[in-house]
Amino acid sequence: MTVMTKRLLNYDWNGVQLPSTGLAPEALQELSPQLISARDEVIADVDLWNSNGAVPAEKAPLDAGFIEMPERLLAEYNSQRETSELQQILTASRRLSESVDRVVLLGIGGSYMGARALMECCNHPYHNELNRAQRGGVPRLYFEGNNVDNDATNGLLDLVRGAPATNVDDAWGIVVISKSGGTLETAVSLRVFLEALRDSCAHDEGLIADRVIPVTGTSGKLFELAQAIGCPDIFKVPDGVGGRFSVLSAVGLIPAAILGLDVVKLLEGAAAMTEHFRTAPPCDNRVLDYVGVCHLMEDQRMANLRVLSVWSKALESVGLWYDQLLAESIGKQERGATPLTVLNTRDLHSRAQQHQEGTRDKLFTNIVLDDYRTDPITVTASALNQDELNSIAGKTMPDLMKAAFDGTNAAYKDDGRPTADIRLPDTSEYSLGQLLQMLMLATVVEGRLIGINPYGQPGVEGYKQHMKKNLGM
Repeated sequence: MTVMTKRLLNYDWNGVQLPSTGLAPEALQELSPQLISARDEVIADVDLWNSNGAVPAEKAPLDAGFIEMPERLLAEYNSQRETSELQQILTASRRLSESVDRVVLLGIGGSYMGARALMECCNHPYHNELNRAQRGGVPRLYFEGNNVDNDATNGLLDLVRGAPATNVDDAWGIVVISKSGGTLETAVSLRVFLEALRDSCAHDEGLIADRVIPVTGTSGKLFELAQAIGCPDIFKVPDGVGGRFSVLSAVGLIPAAILGLDVVKLLEGAAAMTEHFRTAPPCDNRVLDYVGVCHLMEDQRMANLRVLSVWSKALESVGLWYDQLLAESIGKQERGATPLTVLNTRDLHSRAQQHQEGTRDKLFTNIVLDDYRTDPITVTASALNQDELNSIAGKTMPDLMKAAFDGTNAAYKDDGRPTADIRLPDTSEYSLGQLLQMLMLATVVEGRLIGINPYGQPGVEGYKQHMKKNLGM
């Protein structure tokens, strides 16, 4: 079914439909009333959030703001342009991008994982290794503040410390993302890198302020620090948008814009998926089909381990972003499937044995690219045929990938291992926007389907409290 002028990503639950190994073909149709009810509840959550009314205790927290956010940002951009939030993001990102050659992004969890997924999916795979001209004049981007790893932090400091601020090729800046500013890993890293930046800027307070872009709440530790520094641009983590759902807000859009990505196309792809989610019926709805199959496999076939098999290196960080999304949203009340991302064909040489012959507790969902950004590499014939590759001379790397993909699915099918496919048209911003929004919508629908609030992450606070206690804070 074509619902947009551009291709919508496709979802097929091929190997899952085998009655002897997975689900009966009619199973998804039988689940349709529950899926529609869950979708209606998610849409009602948006209306409740927009009303600013009291949130019932069983719904708190209610972070449904991400659902309409792409449409809101685009509408504001199209109608107000210069004063719109998106234009402000583009302007500030361009200012930093044109003045530095390295940007250090400080954040943890949803404050950096979405940005990393955007970078690795849409940029050159060796972006940071290219010279500035090859990068199209945009900076290198590095990620810290997501750990308290002494050697890794020192390694990044070695790259930036002492570089003079007057030379663009040596200058660097900071994007720091934290709603409260109270997350210890990010706060400590900011203090460390801010001191290094101060030295690089020869303690020029105005220059330091220009080199830092904070994304935070309208109050709290980071907001107060950003004001004290004098940052000219302080962007808001939107109200009603949890960290793991924030990739299509300033949290992800600022690093994406710094990298030169088309953030408008990214938002348009997400908006297209939201409209499809609202209007398409079950069995023709990518979001509801995905939720239905995952739920049925867990409920009827005990498949409580969801293996997301990505068939491109560009998509590995998308998988890791999804790991957090699913784990923090559904892993509550002693329930929730466990996510696991694997990269193929790499991980066929490390996990395939267990997946092929291990415990039957897995649903394998493949994310496959229909089109590549670059020209196919061809295996050539050679007089040196000790490797015996002349038999496949003329085949391309995409041919080899397809053979591996088809072979893996066939092997799993032969042994009754259920598989489903998400087919991504390409790694463009538009396609990625669709995929990210689909997975976020699917996650909240599943939460409502099984009676779990998909928002909030109370279990994460446990380690933080003990960590601070151990530090005497």
